[in-house]
Amino acid sequence: MKNRHYRDIPGCPVEVALDLIGGRWKGVVLHHLLENDYLRFNELHRRLPGISQRLLTKQLRDLEESGLVSRTVYAEVPPRVEYRLTEEGFTLRPVIDILANWGEVRIARQKMEILPNPTD
Repeated sequence: MKNRHYRDIPGCPVEVALDLIGGRWKGVVLHHLLENDYLRFNELHRRLPGISQRLLTKQLRDLEESGLVSRTVYAEVPPRVEYRLTEEGFTLRPVIDILANWGEVRIARQKMEILPNPTD
């Protein structure tokens, strides 16, 4: 993903936001980073069952390139790498919180639809 300059592209602002945080994993990565000061790669990987290491690396690189996540490498043996949100990344908190709340309501509603009606 190249660093894009959206000011010259006519279109919907939602398209810009989804281009930066869209997809199955970026929002989830942002959600976990909002809940923690920082996370190491393996900690993030454990919190995202179903994602490969290769895809997580790509998603983190995209978020870093977008200026939403920062990566800090410590010169230790073994090397330690930490990911945290940038100042701009933290501005996504209301968006991620609303998505999380909507998801919780959706899950609860689906559970209610699955439960048998006691009057049946």
